[in-house]
Amino acid sequence: MAEPGTRAAEAVADRGWRLRHLPVLLAAVAVMAAVAAVAGGVWRGADGALGAAAGVAVTAASYTLTTVVLAWADARDPQLVLPFGLGLYIAKMTALGGVMVLVASTGWPGLIPFCLGVAAGVVVWTGVHIWWLATVHARRATG
Repeated sequence: MAEPGTRAAEAVADRGWRLRHLPVLLAAVAVMAAVAAVAGGVWRGADGALGAAAGVAVTAASYTLTTVVLAWADARDPQLVLPFGLGLYIAKMTALGGVMVLVASTGWPGLIPFCLGVAAGVVVWTGVHIWWLATVHARRATG
């Protein structure tokens, strides 16, 4: 285990490490949003295209917000990561649930493509993040 203060010194030396993966992840979900819009459009027309792309975008916005907030918290004090992470998770899930209930009450035909877009965004973001950690980050850490 590293000596106390070693991690902080390493973090100061490389301030960008907490957000370095974001451009790759955002590019991947942008491609996924385009694919989802086409698939949603073929399946349910304009409402399906909008819903599917919006679902991917909501996922990307949610994960990006989490990444930025947790990077900020970790840069201040690593002990802030858990409370900020849990608080943000509760706030995001509450907001998403409320929006889904409101949208569902309108009968909008893009709701199902929206839900599928959220799921697709989660799969793509998670998969690309795992790839990034296993390849790019692993090379930086060992090299």
